[in-house]
Amino acid sequence: MEALLISTGIVALAEMGDKTQLLAFLLAARFKKPLPIIAGILCATVVNHGLAGALGAWITASLSPEILRWVLGASFIGMAAWTLIPDKIEDDEGDMGGRWGVFGATLITFFLAEMGDKTQIATIAVAAHFPDPVLVVVGTTLGMLIADVPAVFIGDRLSAKIPMRLVHGIAAALFAVLGVATLLGAGANWGL
Repeated sequence: MEALLISTGIVALAEMGDKTQLLAFLLAARFKKPLPIIAGILCATVVNHGLAGALGAWITASLSPEILRWVLGASFIGMAAWTLIPDKIEDDEGDMGGRWGVFGATLITFFLAEMGDKTQIATIAVAAHFPDPVLVVVGTTLGMLIADVPAVFIGDRLSAKIPMRLVHGIAAALFAVLGVATLLGAGANWGL
């Protein structure tokens, strides 16, 4: 249960102001069809984070516990720093609506936007940290939905009222705490 809660919280916070949340705003403004947008976000996230979770599990099985501890600790601290850098979305992303439909446009653009994104990297790191990557993927997917579904329904009105620097600071602090705790040996009881 800890893997689910931590991965949900980390990704929900890290996603605030992220380019995929901005993409959700843009898709909602352009298409005004929330249900296919949400379905596209869900499917793209499950596939993308499922692959990331599998990579995290593979890393856990491939590295010695000592090396894994240092790699994960450094990864979490790196994620803390990266979280403090707000994302901007490129103007040409998400311009496939007519050809693929709302669901297809969302699915493709979200999947591609998540490639190498901080939430995908966080999914890899958290899946390598906890023994059950499935719970991590469920948690990170839930975190994405917690951040992105309101963006679809509320749009730009929400973004103007959320103190993004504070949200990014909290997410960065969580990543930093996880990184330092991992470097100090926390997680040893999870088999690391």
